[in-house]
Amino acid sequence: MQITETTNEGLKRAYRITIPASEIDDKIKAEVKRVAPQVRMPGFRPGKVPANLVRKMHGEQMHAQVVNDTIQSSVDELIKDKALRPAMQPAISLGDDYEEGKDAEIDVTLELLPEIDAPSTDGIELEKMVVPVDEKAIEETLERIADQNKTFKDAAKTKKAADGDQVIIDFVGSIDGTEFEGGKAEDAPLVIGSGTFIPGFEDQLKGVKTGDEKTVKVTFPEEYQAEHLAGKDAEFAVTVKAVKTPEDTKIDDEFAKSLGLDSADKLRELVKAQLEQETAGLTRTQMKRQLLDTLAAGHDFPVPDGMVDAEFEQIWQQLTQEASREEDPEAALKEIESERDDYRRIAERRVRLGLLLSEIGQANNVQISNQEMSMLVQQAAQQYRQEDRQRFMEFIQNDPMAAAQLRAPLYEDKVVDFLFDKAEVTEREVTREELEAAIEAEESTDAEAAKAKKPAAKKAPAKKAAAKKPAAKKSEAKADDAKDEAKPAAKKAPAKKAPAKKAADKEPAEKKAPAKKAAAKKPAAKKAPAKKPAAKKD
Repeated sequence: MQITETTNEGLKRAYRITIPASEIDDKIKAEVKRVAPQVRMPGFRPGKVPANLVRKMHGEQMHAQVVNDTIQSSVDELIKDKALRPAMQPAISLGDDYEEGKDAEIDVTLELLPEIDAPSTDGIELEKMVVPVDEKAIEETLERIADQNKTFKDAAKTKKAADGDQVIIDFVGSIDGTEFEGGKAEDAPLVIGSGTFIPGFEDQLKGVKTGDEKTVKVTFPEEYQAEHLAGKDAEFAVTVKAVKTPEDTKIDDEFAKSLGLDSADKLRELVKAQLEQETAGLTRTQMKRQLLDTLAAGHDFPVPDGMVDAEFEQIWQQLTQEASREEDPEAALKEIESERDDYRRIAERRVRLGLLLSEIGQANNVQISNQEMSMLVQQAAQQYRQEDRQRFMEFIQNDPMAAAQLRAPLYEDKVVDFLFDKAEVTEREVTREELEAAIEAEESTDAEAAKAKKPAAKKAPAKKAAAKKPAAKKSEAKADDAKDEAKPAAKKAPAKKAPAKKAADKEPAEKKAPAKKAAAKKPAAKKAPAKKPAAKKD
């Protein structure tokens, strides 16, 4: 085997590996000798088929396998001998003019991880903004819970249904006069104004009375989960069985027991704990932002373009998906297009921070235990159908790249926690509004953008959409944190991250497993088990 370096520019390397035809032929002969005793052929005793006949029968298949194996072992040897640290899987190609009997010339192109001096973890100063949970927040939450679990009492038969009232209905749906599957129900409870049914359905039931029959005409949304109904005009024959009005809900022991708790005090304790957990998540986000900004400001080194490209593509895919769901998709797409360079810098920042955190973790022996990894795999498997979970777990066990992708976020969190423990932390008591404002203020792009005094990159449409929802404070923080996350720090070639799970009303595309190392003929990438579509109420 002969290796010739053809490119050496920054982090980019390219090599040509020449494998003599004689070496390949010797390996084919060895393979023929190995399998010959197992070959069965009419006219020959078992194990006595001549080698030349075995090669004639299976030579083409053996040649392809030997070339694939030789290429892979040659690339592995190249990486080992030259002590290379690939950032991603090398691109491997075999010349189109190659045929049996010729020397094999393999071109290998890759990018290397940068050499990073392990930074000092001393002297990091962080401010921890703490939000005490007050009685007002607890009471507001209890009131929301009571409102969501309100009871209803029968109203007079002359009572006309209004917003907030509950109607008990039978309905049968049809399209062009033909009933469709899933469009029929009996004694279905529906609160007017709850938004439970498709747009327009509930509005047409305002004013109905017990015993009324009404034809409700609606159009299914274009993005409706059931594709055969999406965008279709439909009619529902509705019979009103009863109209009910809401009762005042007292937050007492009886109400707590209806929720499966022992007493109202237990309910209050649970609410307080949930609020504390929620604000603790915001506090962690705020501290992590400070930490990442501190690390980004103190380190500037080249990062592999391939990793930045992969990260940018993930960001861009999420942005365009969210923009397409805006009220004016064209304007939203135009806005993010104008900020393409800013998002590219964000991708570069994420990758640089990920590599930096990985270096810190390795230098300080931060580990993920086998038990933690096992729990991680089991949790990830829960998103698949029951019959596919075992197959997913086996896939993770057999594919190091997929395992690295899965463990990377947890490893990053452990490194961040390690740095929190090392940092000098001062606490300051603030309100939730002040904490959220601080998180917004801390959002930043990479060091280049800061030096150029450019404004921080605008939030992705996903964040904007969340801001419109009154009860999305917690999810907003998570979306923000994800936007400024470092690239998951897998020291080995990291696989592309799966798209963030957005919009529960839409099933994500079938997940694709990271491709295995390329060979002479690249095998099709294996697919992880598909998710089972969630049922959705009409």
